[in-house]
This record gives sequence, structure tokens and C-alpha cells, in this order.
Amino acid sequence: MPDSDDLMTIRQMCDAFDVTPRTLRFYEAKELLFPIREGQKRLFTKRDRARLKLILRGKRFGFSLEEIRQLLELYDIGDQQQTQLQRTFEIGQDRLADMERQRAELDEAIADLKEQLAWGAKIIESMNQTKKAAE
Repeated sequence: MPDSDDLMTIRQMCDAFDVTPRTLRFYEAKELLFPIREGQKRLFTKRDRARLKLILRGKRFGFSLEEIRQLLELYDIGDQQQTQLQRTFEIGQDRLADMERQRAELDEAIADLKEQLAWGAKIIESMNQTKKAAE
């Protein structure tokens, strides 16, 4: 069993990583985290903390939980994480391409909306001037 100084309670994990207990239990149920169970108490090791860091980073980048789970499993295959790093790199490249595509679509939508708002502002201004002239 790891040294008790290396262990964190669920509350300490929540505070350290700004997550909820429900999130930690969810990741445990999805077999992404493996805390030591002592009755109802969960104790998280350094390995759990490292895994949670990677999970949160992966989610931030838009990786699916299944992709994250598969990447975490590659840690233990014994090739100094070469396969894990290569697969993470490939998924990261795909996500970056997706994000850049989404950004381009969003930039286009923003430009279109700005044009529509400018047109709307001109129409409203014209209507206001017509209304003032009629008064």
C-alpha cells in the first residue's frame, strides 16, 4: 500500500483539481481512476492524481472519455510510453484540425451576423429618421 502521505481523500482531490465528488465517482465507474477503497472512503494515489490531470486535459481538448481511457491503458504496455505518446499525438492532431475547422466556421458565422446587424442598424436608423420627419 502506498505511503499515507501520498494519499488524498475525495475532498482533497476535489479541492486540488476543482472537480466534484460526483465527477470522481463517475471517472472511477468508467475505470479511469482506481482509488483505494476503505469501506465508503476513497483514497487516491499519486497515480490517480496523474491520471486525473490527463483526463481533465484530454477533456479540455475535446478527447472522448473512451479515447482517454484507451490512452491511459497504453501507459502499461512496457515501451516507455512510446505507443501512448504516438497515439496521443495522432488524436491531438485530429482534434486540432477539428478545432481549427470549427473556428473557421465560427469566424464565418460571426462575420455573417455582423453584416446582418449592420444592415439591421441601417434599417432601424432609416425608420427612426422617417418617423422623426413625419412628426
